[in-house]
Amino acid sequence: MPTAVQLDRALISDSSLYHIADKVERGERLSTSDGVALFATGDLVGVGHMADAVNRAKNGDRVTFAANHHINPTNICILRKTCVFCSYARLPKEEGAYRYTMEQVYAEAATSNTTLTREFHIVGGLDMHAGLDYYTEMFRGLKERYPHVHIKALTAVEIAHVARVSKRSVRDTLIALRDAGLDTMPGGGAEVFSPGVRATIADKKLSGEEYINVHREAHELGIRSNCTMLYGHVETYEDRMAHLAMLRDLQDETGGFLAYIPLAYHPDNNELGETLHREGTATSGFDDLKNLAVGRLFLDNFDHIKSHWIMVTPFVSQVALHFGVNDLEGTVVREKIYHEAGAHTEQRMTLEQILKLIRGAKKAPVERDSFYNVLRTFEAAA
Repeated sequence: MPTAVQLDRALISDSSLYHIADKVERGERLSTSDGVALFATGDLVGVGHMADAVNRAKNGDRVTFAANHHINPTNICILRKTCVFCSYARLPKEEGAYRYTMEQVYAEAATSNTTLTREFHIVGGLDMHAGLDYYTEMFRGLKERYPHVHIKALTAVEIAHVARVSKRSVRDTLIALRDAGLDTMPGGGAEVFSPGVRATIADKKLSGEEYINVHREAHELGIRSNCTMLYGHVETYEDRMAHLAMLRDLQDETGGFLAYIPLAYHPDNNELGETLHREGTATSGFDDLKNLAVGRLFLDNFDHIKSHWIMVTPFVSQVALHFGVNDLEGTVVREKIYHEAGAHTEQRMTLEQILKLIRGAKKAPVERDSFYNVLRTFEAAA
């Protein structure tokens, strides 16, 4: 719940934010209109100061990261023509379409340093030939080969798709996947919950309410998850706050979310980018930092706010460590989805690079497991 903190009013130049600062100091929950005001202000430093103070009260100077490895087993997707923001998906016979065999999945997993890797992060397309049997065989095989590695896999959209093609309920599908080795779920596929926005960027995709319901079912079964919001396309500040309110409400209900990760839209190689006449980086560092800080301030029942360095650059992620962020995307090894959309960051980050980034922000690096238990701590910069 909200944490009371001490703020320095000299660092808040927009006096219209003082009533929000009062709430933050009292540990009082913010409203959606407060969130809209935070997005609308030009006082980035003031918003960042409030978010940093709340984060320090929750997490001190510790910044966590995980040694993880992304595996994207298929880019074939039945929503190829309707998710106009996506640069990754392909139709079955389209150039570049692929679906890994089990041998290819295991070969991909073997490219990581599996003595250090703690988590496989597995997401892909909505492939009609990648149903429940495909994923249960995959998870069992990975667990047999790497029993120490946590499996974080399949977005709510993928879970609903697997249930549909396998003619099972979402609950039964989650139980079967959990029994095969699924440990937690990532938070992708949320986009923005507003029906109007979804009709524009992801028509026919799982609705916001359906996304929430899949995560509710998972939490009830003991499967914890992350959650996200894709920003920087056609949404309004009000759309963003309605989205965050739905996440906060479910967290009040279940407590099942581990972390919130705002995701920056990338316009390259997709229909939406062409429609909006955008190329290159769609979001500004200003908006990237604002989304992270507002997430920290509004989502008072979340302990962890994560910056995805692949999407916003390591530099912005480093600055974000003073804007409410306490967690960084990890080592990754090989990421495909956002690089297809124009991300120009490296596809992996070494342990030493992550430590350097965190220490450069005068923070203390902490390696964690997927449940945010501390595995080892490192010395902060002198």
